[in-house]
Amino acid sequence: MENVILIIHLLLALGLIGVVLMQRSEGGGLGIGGGGGGGAFSARSAGTALGKVTWVLAIAFICTSIALTVFSARNANGSSILDRLGDAPAPAAETAPAEIDTDALLPPPSGDASNPLAPTGN
Repeated sequence: MENVILIIHLLLALGLIGVVLMQRSEGGGLGIGGGGGGGAFSARSAGTALGKVTWVLAIAFICTSIALTVFSARNANGSSILDRLGDAPAPAAETAPAEIDTDALLPPPSGDASNPLAPTGN
C-alpha cells in the first residue's frame, strides 16, 4: 500500500511541476516592483483552468504526504539509534601496540665523502 501511495505521490509531484511551469508568468517575481491586490491570494488567481488543476494537484500532494508520514510513523519501532548503541557488545580489550624499532625504518648512514647524505652546494 505504501508503494502505491509513493508512486502516486511522485506522479503528483511531476504533474504539479509541469502544471506550474505551463502557467503564464504574471511578472513581478516574488512581489517585487508591483503592488495592488493581484497577489497569489486574490480571487482572480484561481480563475483559470491551470490554476484550478494546480490547486487540486497541490491538495492531493499534501494528502499523500500526510499518508506517507502516517505509514512511516506506524512502521517506526519507537526506539532511538542511541538506544540500539547501548545494546551492542563491548569491543574487545585492545592490547598495547608493540614497540616499533625506528632505527630499522631509516636507511643506514653513508660515511664516505663521495656519496653525502645531503646535497652539497658544489
